[in-house]
Amino acid sequence: MPEHDPLEAGDHVVLIDGSAYIFRAYHALPPLTRSSDKLPVGAVAGFCNMLWKLVRAGQNGGGFSPAPTHLAVVFDKSEQTFRKDIYPLYKAQRPDLPEDLRPQFPLIREATRAFDLACVEQSGFEADDLMATYAELAKAKGALVTIISSDKDLMQLVDARVRMYDPMKDKAIGTEEVFEKFGVAPEKVVDVQSLAGDSVDNVPGVPGIGIKTAAQLLAEYGDLDTLLARASEIKQTKRRENLIEFADQARLSRELVTLKRDVVLDVPLDDIAVIEPAGGKLIAFLKAMEFSTLTRRVAEAYGIDPAAIEPDPGLKAGGAETVLVAAGIDPETHASASTPADEGRATAGAGPALTPQALSAARVAQGAATPVDRSRYETVTTLARLNEWIARAIEIGVVAVDTETTGLDPMQADLVGFSLATAPNEACYVPLVHKGGDEGLFSEGLLPGQIPPMEAIAALKPLLEHPGVLKIGQNLKYDWLILQRQGIEVAPYDDTMLLSYVLDAGASPHGMDPLSIRWLGHTPIKYEEVCGKGKGQIRFDRAPIDRATEYAAEDADVTLRLWRVLKPRLAAEGKANVYETLERPLVTVLARMEARGIMIDRQLLSRLSGEFAQGMGRLEAEISEMAGESFNPGSPKQLGDILFGKMQIPGGRKTPTGAWSTGADVLEELAEAGHALPRRILDWRQLQKLKSTYTDALPSYVNPETGRVHTSFALAATTTGRLSSSEPNLQNIPVRTEEGRKIRKAFIAAPGHKLISADYSQIELRLLAEIADTPSLRQAFQDGLDIHAMTASEMFGVPIEGMPGEVRRRAKAINFGIIYGISAFGLANQLAIPREEAGAYIKRYFERFPGIRAYMDETRAFAREHGYVETLFGRRCHYPDISAKNPSIRAFNERAAINARLQGSAADIIRRAMARMDAALARAGLAARMLLQVHDELIFEVPDDEIGATVPVVREVMELAPLPALSLKVPLKVDARAADNWDEAH
Repeated sequence: MPEHDPLEAGDHVVLIDGSAYIFRAYHALPPLTRSSDKLPVGAVAGFCNMLWKLVRAGQNGGGFSPAPTHLAVVFDKSEQTFRKDIYPLYKAQRPDLPEDLRPQFPLIREATRAFDLACVEQSGFEADDLMATYAELAKAKGALVTIISSDKDLMQLVDARVRMYDPMKDKAIGTEEVFEKFGVAPEKVVDVQSLAGDSVDNVPGVPGIGIKTAAQLLAEYGDLDTLLARASEIKQTKRRENLIEFADQARLSRELVTLKRDVVLDVPLDDIAVIEPAGGKLIAFLKAMEFSTLTRRVAEAYGIDPAAIEPDPGLKAGGAETVLVAAGIDPETHASASTPADEGRATAGAGPALTPQALSAARVAQGAATPVDRSRYETVTTLARLNEWIARAIEIGVVAVDTETTGLDPMQADLVGFSLATAPNEACYVPLVHKGGDEGLFSEGLLPGQIPPMEAIAALKPLLEHPGVLKIGQNLKYDWLILQRQGIEVAPYDDTMLLSYVLDAGASPHGMDPLSIRWLGHTPIKYEEVCGKGKGQIRFDRAPIDRATEYAAEDADVTLRLWRVLKPRLAAEGKANVYETLERPLVTVLARMEARGIMIDRQLLSRLSGEFAQGMGRLEAEISEMAGESFNPGSPKQLGDILFGKMQIPGGRKTPTGAWSTGADVLEELAEAGHALPRRILDWRQLQKLKSTYTDALPSYVNPETGRVHTSFALAATTTGRLSSSEPNLQNIPVRTEEGRKIRKAFIAAPGHKLISADYSQIELRLLAEIADTPSLRQAFQDGLDIHAMTASEMFGVPIEGMPGEVRRRAKAINFGIIYGISAFGLANQLAIPREEAGAYIKRYFERFPGIRAYMDETRAFAREHGYVETLFGRRCHYPDISAKNPSIRAFNERAAINARLQGSAADIIRRAMARMDAALARAGLAARMLLQVHDELIFEVPDDEIGATVPVVREVMELAPLPALSLKVPLKVDARAADNWDEAH
């Protein structure tokens, strides 16, 4: 069949009534079961034979003129439709599904896909509504429509461009045939049905009026509304009385029988374009069903040796339970796990078990019930065999992929091999550069039986870039970068780590091993079991290939299984939009940022290391003098003995091990209480951290090939959605201290470029004004006022003009402190005021802005009840310990939950901006490159002559990021500056 996409005038759209096909197939053939496992397949066999006949007719031009360009098999779904909402008794008299037909519904849908035909069904609507909508859209574009069905309800659609075809009678149905059936033209069919009703569908109609009488009445009065308005004119007494008494019932019936022609389709019309069917996929399905005769016919038609095609492992005996369990059907008894009331009636399609919630539950059950069998994994050693695996993956349309490398840095690690999985226990490992272990640790001799890397990569590239194959990974960003360095850009993809993160952030870990244990009940092989640990650990390219295969193939297998369990939860729990807009796009965005890296000034860092060392030396001398003896300020034990032993400073507490606690919180409390030594220790620790973490360490992170530092961003590391970074961590460089700003000076632009820092201004305060619906704060932001001065004026009655800096500073401390749940004690320490005064400030703040207190109380109560809070964009942040018995743990979780709605919403906004940024810059023809994200700030490297053009684009994307999902009443503001280094740009 020719392929036309998008649909054009003159094209031919063929719509097959799948539900009608199923029942005709079921009743046309005697009961048939698959010999290997006694699974009922009679309806599947009949359906496939009818579909094959139809497809071959279309391919040969028989029965179709012109040949179909777009074709879909349309099914009913069993969920509540809008008609049941209107009239609960609609179709209530339909008999229950035959028990041997129930398990065949999901298999028939698989059959449709095996024919490479669009399989369409949609919640809330019947197949007839979907076909009516497709027909209306096709007509509007000048296309011809053929509906393969004899269903009288569809006859209302027939006109000059829409015809029907009854395949059982080999008969076309046009306007003449409709008139013969109903006695009226197609446009009056609805009125006839409204009067006559339908006993099969339990449409009430008007008692005593059948199709013939209805047609006569309409011929005389024109239409239903006119007839009902003039019913008193009817001469026949009973007919007149019934029309008057049951007028509303007739109008109700009209609502029930009128097909919707404006459904918002899940599958657009253009997406049902005919594609050349893959004969191999169809043969694999037919062999799994054990339909030998049709298998032979299909193989002959496509010129394929059927012996060369393996039965679909997911559908053959022992594998078909995957499909059945997903549909809520017991693979042993073939009975539905749903209640009879939920199962629907005979036209209910595949049963309610195809709801997202039921599919999710079935996949969870299946994930834990299918053991991992490592003995079935394959080591692929030839290019021919690799190509067979690739062909299998393309045929299925989903493949899990994982890479094995020589290290953890994706910008420097070498590819050792890769693994693929196409179904549970159907996984392989492709070793590329494993080296012999008998020739010494540094031997370069490759083990035999490995595909040359360039040949394997060339074969793999079309699969991993194939738009019709979904690639599944766990922490895919790492593999994406590894493969991108090989010239492969993986797309489209799903990431199981991010699926878990969207669903369970804060509730459970998202690494592959804990996910496997939780959802599959399986503990994967540990890396140490393959490569050893400690000093004896070897690199993966030295691992024995048989053990490497078990480890690597299992990773891909487990990843695919996790995807099958987690992906349905997105729809079931209403989190698909969070994943699609906030998580999945960031994989490539962050990967490209990491690959770009940023330049640093090594000489400046070296000078700073010297400065910090001298500063630490001065502080050590002061510390020794204060303590009366020399000791190591970096030793917690020695420090504890000095503070609480020798100096007898009160307020000390011991850890569970019996040692004195000398954490930052303890030292801060002591310093605030007026003790000088703890303050000096804190100052010393700050310099020591800056020196060891940044000025000494940053030069070691410079990539020898690029000359730049490439941090690694973590998408799934925080409960709120904030990104974190590591190796090196660039998120925690102090920005409010002089020393921290000096380190930022060391991040520089390439020659001929500048760094642009674009930072959201007070975004969390703006979101507080938005979420807490505080009119005065919201108006201040809308008017562009100094929010801290405005707050001070509101609280303390001080005019904004000429306001003392100390008053504004106090308001600023309260504004930001409220976001983080600051206590009177904390505010008192921060402002160096009595606790009572600080408490009075907080009380006055809540009195002046009551919406904020209401927001905090509401959030706290919601979190206690549900165990989570949600951001403005639907991200769910879990706090399972919010009801902990320990008061301090409970209070911490309450503060975190209150802040999470703000911080999480801010994180979502900048993620939305990042997801759109590269495309916006490209559309503007700009060479700017996004390099870093640090909380509410984005850093770009921009050519000197494009700064003026880049800043407005960046600012617009960031400020409009919430749209179209959310229109904020409080405007977002972005400050953007360009400079030679990060500090000057900030």
